[in-house]
Amino acid sequence: MSRKRQQAAANQVVSRPTAIERLFAQALSLHQQAFLADAELLYMKILERDPCHVATLQLMGMVAVQTGRNDIAESFLRKAIGLKDSDPTIHFILTGMLLEQDKLEQAMAHCMRALALKPNFAEAYLKLGDIFQRLGKLPESESSCRQALKLKPDYAEAHNNLGNVLNGLGRFDDAVASYSRALEIRPDYAEAYNNLGVTLEDLERSDEAEASHRRALELKPDFAEAHNNLGNVLGDQGRFAEAEANYRRALEIKPDYAEAHSNLGNVLNGRGRFDDAVASYSRSLEIRPDYAEAHNNLGITLKDLGRSDEAEASHRRALELKPDFAEAHNNLGIVLSDQGRFAEAEASHRRALEIRPDYAEAQSNLLFCLNYHPDLSVEEIYRAYQEYDASFGIPLRSTWRTHTNDKTPDRRLRVGYVSPDFRYHSCRFFLEPLLAHHDKTQVEVYAYAELSKKDDMTARYQSYVERWIPTKGMGDEALAERIRSDGIDILVDLAGHTAHNRLLTFARKPAPVSVSWLGYGNTTGLRSIDYYLTDATSVPVGSEGSFAEQPWYIANPPYSYRPTAGMGEVSGLPALRCGHITFGTLTRSVRINPHTIRVWSEILRRVEGSRLVIDSLNFNYPGMQVRLVEGFAEHGVTRERLELGYHSPPWDILRGIDISLDCFPHNSGTTLLESLYMGVPYVTLASRPGVGRLGSSILKGVGHPEWIAQSEAEYVDKAVALATDLPGLAALRVGLRSEMEASPLMDEAEFARKVEAAYRMMFANWAES
Repeated sequence: MSRKRQQAAANQVVSRPTAIERLFAQALSLHQQAFLADAELLYMKILERDPCHVATLQLMGMVAVQTGRNDIAESFLRKAIGLKDSDPTIHFILTGMLLEQDKLEQAMAHCMRALALKPNFAEAYLKLGDIFQRLGKLPESESSCRQALKLKPDYAEAHNNLGNVLNGLGRFDDAVASYSRALEIRPDYAEAYNNLGVTLEDLERSDEAEASHRRALELKPDFAEAHNNLGNVLGDQGRFAEAEANYRRALEIKPDYAEAHSNLGNVLNGRGRFDDAVASYSRSLEIRPDYAEAHNNLGITLKDLGRSDEAEASHRRALELKPDFAEAHNNLGIVLSDQGRFAEAEASHRRALEIRPDYAEAQSNLLFCLNYHPDLSVEEIYRAYQEYDASFGIPLRSTWRTHTNDKTPDRRLRVGYVSPDFRYHSCRFFLEPLLAHHDKTQVEVYAYAELSKKDDMTARYQSYVERWIPTKGMGDEALAERIRSDGIDILVDLAGHTAHNRLLTFARKPAPVSVSWLGYGNTTGLRSIDYYLTDATSVPVGSEGSFAEQPWYIANPPYSYRPTAGMGEVSGLPALRCGHITFGTLTRSVRINPHTIRVWSEILRRVEGSRLVIDSLNFNYPGMQVRLVEGFAEHGVTRERLELGYHSPPWDILRGIDISLDCFPHNSGTTLLESLYMGVPYVTLASRPGVGRLGSSILKGVGHPEWIAQSEAEYVDKAVALATDLPGLAALRVGLRSEMEASPLMDEAEFARKVEAAYRMMFANWAES
């Protein structure tokens, strides 16, 4: 007989959730779905019933953090800790909230407490790394990130943060590896793509950087920081319109994004929209008054506008906020040079180099400043150039490789010109004649263009060359490799130590023969550059010791001049019309020093009733005018004898000048040729080789060496002699343009032949050696 099996029912007590537990579950669900306001209402109901409900206090703190109410968050979290100090999670949440408020010491204490309670708390180690990074303790930050990864090897956020630390330590390749590991774990990690892009830009791998930021934006279209950083990459490539669009998109997403306002200012500056740039920097500083970088950037633009005093104040404010800000020290030095305060300028550049010994731009600016210093000897200045070679040139000799260029004597040579100035720039008056007249059966011309922006002149340059290679965003080693692969025989530097030069490419010796010419007027200091193309007037025989390169002499002049269109006809002599002599100079303020002011004052005193016109951008603003007026007043010259201002183009100003006065020890440049072309003679003082003898070289080229003085006293005498012979001045006025047009100064084809012959002989020297 079958028996029914029976199971005894156990006595079970089913506990029902309490009312608070039900409320808590509902609130937590709403919180997890991001219905923060609804969750908060329920949390408050719980706390009305049980003010000591620790979990609710903790979550109320989290809601307050998420809604930006950090003071309320701190209150809830501290109450929770008071009730349950042994909960590491509460300490961890409070750590993050305090970190957001930059309360670093308090954040550190709570983070350490969380780790004491839970030694394997990987997230807390990562937060500790954030705190150390904010404190500038990068080695400790790295150690904390690595501890987080030891506990949790596939922790993508820790790999990402470690990359940030390694970037800060300058270990860019290691940083790339960390970001890449984060992205292996989390391929959709937009923040890691953005950070990877920043580091790739630091490595000068701009194409990859751009791709990385664009991937971040595919994953997260409203990622303001990625738009900003993409703008940085595009700006560095000279793609200013695209950069501006990205900055503006970042600001649509995040209107109070101070960094994006400042970066937008940079790109507007690069596009020549200086007033708009000032507005952007000012908006950035409204949002963050302590933003040192924006103060520094504002100073750069104010300097470009000629507002020197305001520029100085901006850089000094940046340095108050950030005393070891190397870029601000460097930029302050530039402004001080413009004001003629050379000793202070030198000190600023040297301070920048103390902070950043690898800051090549600051060293270039120091050398640029010393060229104008009126009280240093040639030997003292050259020692600074030797320092540049020791710091930046000689260490790169290990990268030199044997050149395998074809040594056939009469073959067509490949000549590469490297310049940031293939645009409307004063170099065009001399470079265009050469490129336009190169014999393409003798030379194949390559242009390596370090351009921030193109213009109509750029298109003309492109028409003269066989190969046009944009180099903006290309690192020095990458550019050197490109030059090697192009098989360049003669590589020509056209910039020297002026802005955006590529001298560190030349220091890598990418071509068998390298030459410096035109854009700087002095040695580069690099012994890696073989020759300095010049004439014996500019660099007299015997002064070769002040050049790192070997001077290569061609017949005077070592350039050809093509006037700009639209200068108009030569006027009659102004003195015959207005009854007094008008002296003038169109030079920048950096060339006017106590020596020139003293000598010019003596001329004005000796020529009764004479006036002096000083016309350049620097003197468009009152501060610089006041400084100059005070300088002349010390020598008894009153304000009414000075005409200060700025006019562009300056042709009508030249029509009102009888005699131009060259500066010293650094001569003027293009404006001397423009004076002659407008019928205005000038007096020059032969000073230092190179920059101090340009005026002499031009006068020899036009056939008037009698206006070259060898001393300050002779300079005064020659100017006075010209001023007291009005019939002679009038005759000169009528004939100078014709003399110039018939002189070697404007024989473009002949100059091109001289240069090509020089290149041929330079290459032969290399081939034979």
